[in-house]
Amino acid sequence: MINKQSSGQSSKSMGSYLTPVVRDIPPSGIRKFFDLAVGSKDIISLGVGEPDFSTPWHVRDACVHALERGNTKYTPNSGMPELREAIAEYLYDSFLVPYEPSDEIIVTVGGSEAIDLALRALISPGDEILVPEPTYITYGPIARLSGGTPVGIETFAKDNFKLTPESLRAAITPNSKVLILCYPSNPTGGIMTYEDWLPIAKIVEENDLIVISDEIYAELTYEQKHVSFASIPGMRDRTVLVSGFSKSFAMTGWRMGYVCAHRELIAGMLKIHQYTIMCAPSMGQVAALEALRNGGEEKDRMVESYNQRRRLTVQGFREVGLPCHEPQGAFYAFPSIQETGLSSEEFATRLLFEGKVAAVPGNVFGLGGEGFLRCSYAYSVSQLTEAFDRIGNFMKKL
Repeated sequence: MINKQSSGQSSKSMGSYLTPVVRDIPPSGIRKFFDLAVGSKDIISLGVGEPDFSTPWHVRDACVHALERGNTKYTPNSGMPELREAIAEYLYDSFLVPYEPSDEIIVTVGGSEAIDLALRALISPGDEILVPEPTYITYGPIARLSGGTPVGIETFAKDNFKLTPESLRAAITPNSKVLILCYPSNPTGGIMTYEDWLPIAKIVEENDLIVISDEIYAELTYEQKHVSFASIPGMRDRTVLVSGFSKSFAMTGWRMGYVCAHRELIAGMLKIHQYTIMCAPSMGQVAALEALRNGGEEKDRMVESYNQRRRLTVQGFREVGLPCHEPQGAFYAFPSIQETGLSSEEFATRLLFEGKVAAVPGNVFGLGGEGFLRCSYAYSVSQLTEAFDRIGNFMKKL
C-alpha cells in the first residue's frame, strides 16, 4: 500500500496546478445524464446521439482482414491516399464540393479532432468565434482552449432554428474571425437550404470570416437534400468542412473523421495533427474506405429507419402535450417543455428519476436551449414507444 503521507505531496490542492481555462470549463452536460442512467436497467435512455445499428458486417470484415494481413503500421499523416481519394470523390458526387486528395484533406480521429485542429490552427487570443445556438456543446470549450472567445447567436423554434442574416450581422464585431456552423443541427434537427445560405455567404465575405462547417449529419436529411456551405459560390476557400463516418455509417466507436479545406489551411492543421496524433488508426481507415465504397445501401436503409422513428417521435411528443417542431435532419427532436413551468434541468431530472426516461436538458446547448429537451430517436421503435408511454404518464402527474 502506498503511504500518501510519505509521498512528498503537499497540502496544496492538485487542482490548483490546472490552468484557469481548464478549471472553468464545465463537464459535459450530455454525459452527466448519460452517466446517471448507466447501470439502471429500468431507465430508457434517449440521451446519447449514437446509432443503435451495428457497423455493417462487410465494414467490420475489411478491418479484420487488414489485421490478418498485418496492416497495423502508420499510414501517411494525412491518411491513406486511397481513402482521401474516396472522400474527395464522395464529397463531389454527393455535395458538389471539389477537394484535392493530396493536400486538401486530412483523415482525423473523429470529427472532434477535426474541429480541434481547425480552431487551434485559426484562433489567436482575443479572436471571437461566432456560434449559432442551441448547438453541439463542444465548440465553446474548444474555442476557449484555443485562446478564443465564443460568441453565441440565438436561433429560435419559430425560424426552425435556422441562422438568420439579421442575427448574424448583429453578432459581428471587429474581433470576429470564425463562424462555426452545425447543419443539420445537433440538437435541434434544423437544416439550411441553398436559399438560406446565400445571404449568410454574403455576410461572411463582407466581413472576411472563415467558416468551420460541421457536416457530420449530412447524410441524415429526410425531405430535402443537404446543401454544403462550401458549395455556395465563393465559399469553398473560406470553409473548413468537417465530417466523418460515425453517424451515417454507424461507426461511432471507430473514431474516423476528416477535415477538408484550402491547401494553405490544411497545411497548418497538418502540423498540429503530426505532432499530436501522427495518423488515424490504419485499421479504421481500411474500414472507412470500405464504408465509402460499398456502404451506400446500408446507409440508405438506416436513414429510412430514422425517418420512420422521426415521425413517431414528433407525434409522440405532441400527443403527450409537448410542442415539437419537426426536425428535418440529424436524429434528434427538440420539444418545448416551457408550458410545464419547469426549467430544462428540473424537467430532465424529474423525468429521469420519476419517469425513468433519460434525456438532455436544452440549456446545456447554449442560447435558446432553455425551455427545451433534446431526445435522440436513434433507438428502436419498441424503446421509443415505451419511452413515450412513460413520458405520457409522467406528464399526467405534473
